[in-house]
Amino acid sequence: MAILMFILILLLFIFTCAYNPGTSTKINNSNITKISNEQRYQHYLYFPRSERLQYREKAREMFQFGYDNYMKYAFPQDELDPIHCRGRGPDIERPENYNINDVLGEFSLTLIDSLDTLAVMGNVSEFQHAIKLVIDHVHFDRNSTIQVFEATIRVLGALLSAHLLIVDPLQPFGNLTIPNYDNELLDLAHDLASRLLPAFEKTPHGLPYPRVNLMTGIVDGSRNDTSTAGAGSLSLEFSILSRLVGDPVYEQVARRAVKSLWDKRNNVTGLLGSVIDVNSGEWLGQLSGLGAGIDSFFEYLLKNYILFGDEADLRMFDDAYESVTQYLRRGRVNCMDEDGIHPMFVNVNMHTGQLATTWIDALQASFSAVQVLRGDIDEAICLHALYYSIWRKFGVLPERFNWQIKMPDVLFYPLRPEFIESTYFLYQATKNPFYLHVGRDILDNLNTYTRVECGFATVHDVRDKTLEDRMESFFLSETCKYLFLLFDEENYLNQHGANHYIFTTEAHIIPLMAKLRKKIINFDEMTSISENQENEGDKPTHTSEHELINVNRNIIKVETNLIPIRKKRINETSCRSRPMSDRHQLPLSANLLYQLDEMVGVIATQT
Repeated sequence: MAILMFILILLLFIFTCAYNPGTSTKINNSNITKISNEQRYQHYLYFPRSERLQYREKAREMFQFGYDNYMKYAFPQDELDPIHCRGRGPDIERPENYNINDVLGEFSLTLIDSLDTLAVMGNVSEFQHAIKLVIDHVHFDRNSTIQVFEATIRVLGALLSAHLLIVDPLQPFGNLTIPNYDNELLDLAHDLASRLLPAFEKTPHGLPYPRVNLMTGIVDGSRNDTSTAGAGSLSLEFSILSRLVGDPVYEQVARRAVKSLWDKRNNVTGLLGSVIDVNSGEWLGQLSGLGAGIDSFFEYLLKNYILFGDEADLRMFDDAYESVTQYLRRGRVNCMDEDGIHPMFVNVNMHTGQLATTWIDALQASFSAVQVLRGDIDEAICLHALYYSIWRKFGVLPERFNWQIKMPDVLFYPLRPEFIESTYFLYQATKNPFYLHVGRDILDNLNTYTRVECGFATVHDVRDKTLEDRMESFFLSETCKYLFLLFDEENYLNQHGANHYIFTTEAHIIPLMAKLRKKIINFDEMTSISENQENEGDKPTHTSEHELINVNRNIIKVETNLIPIRKKRINETSCRSRPMSDRHQLPLSANLLYQLDEMVGVIATQT
């Protein structure tokens, strides 16, 4: 009887503990939730080699499918309409159709933009064939009024990259040399840049007009507004050209535009606006953010330093990053903590730092890659994770996402590469299989939602996945290239090239050559430097102008305590700062990933 009473009392005690919210059962429920979250994301911890190789070939096939159909149905026109299987050129009947005419100039844009992707994928024969087509068919004496920025990053950058691949004595991507090549691509690049120069002439503040006619040199006087990115992201390609042909004028005008914009930042916040009037120098768009209209300005400050080695570029980037972190970054100080709101970079008024919108846009997704280059890995992980949750919510990335109502403000997805770019950079920095899973999701979704009869189509509405009949050239130049490189660990760029190459904002690869380190202008006075006037410290220390410079953390110095922000200092971390034991754990804890999914609306918030 006593034993029976003891059992009854024990059962009553267990029953009371199990249903009393004030007991340790609450802790147990928390543990159960935590275990559940870990289980929810545990599949990200491993990615088999066989699947990686399978997805490398899927990425190659995606590019080849789009490229082959462009060549079959669209060449020599600029773009492919993948639904109707036909070519597309400028909208001659509607000159005001900037969405088309800013980009398409009757110069076989998609072919030119794809050249170095062919090289990176090891398709030597098609690369050589494409080069011959460009030499034989492309010229810029066209009655086309195009946007200076788009022509620079898509066409000028592609021609310079392909030229450097052809003349590279190392030939790391296979024998890309062209018989009897006589610098034709460099000549084309030089001709194009010369036709863009009138946009810089007689501008009172050194800012280029946004559009110019390639044949007449007449600037489009109907629009004098230009974006910060459009005016300030020309310096990489223009400086490369100047140093290859020995003419300082291209670097001078591009650098002058950067300096003009930099001098017009707010003297209190240090922030820049997004749109400026070329003639008056007044800010027309006072929104400051990291997305459309300003994104590549910051990117090129840092990449100019990596490629050319001028400390002033790094100082400008670090000053800009400090202002951005102080005024745009919202949320908990340490993004890896589990308490507080997950951080994001919002849009603010450049003069006050006050919140200006409740949306973030798709182009901001590339900033994680910039953070990786500067060594701020933890912050890059957190920003990328936010965009991954948005991607998973819709299956693609809306152009603008309203984080307050958890829905898109702008609905389309034009096959943009920025999120894939950051995925690639973070995988290279961490080697965490999580990012291979992200890449697999991206690739599968692109095939599921955007693949059509003759290519890949723009998503018109991310909610119902309706499509538009357009495949922009950057899909082959950037999106497919980054996807392929993500899964191709054996690629030269991943094995040896990380310290020898840099990607332009259009993902064109540029070697870090000794010749590109040789100054031909004085940045302070904007005057040319002749060889016999060089300072001793400016003289090149390399025996060959084609010699590659191994940056290997000698150029990008990841310095501790570089920029104080509140209690946290950015750039405390580097690719090597995370212990090896973390390499195959989740980049963010399972609880933080779950928190993000709730924040974005991937899963319903539990009450």
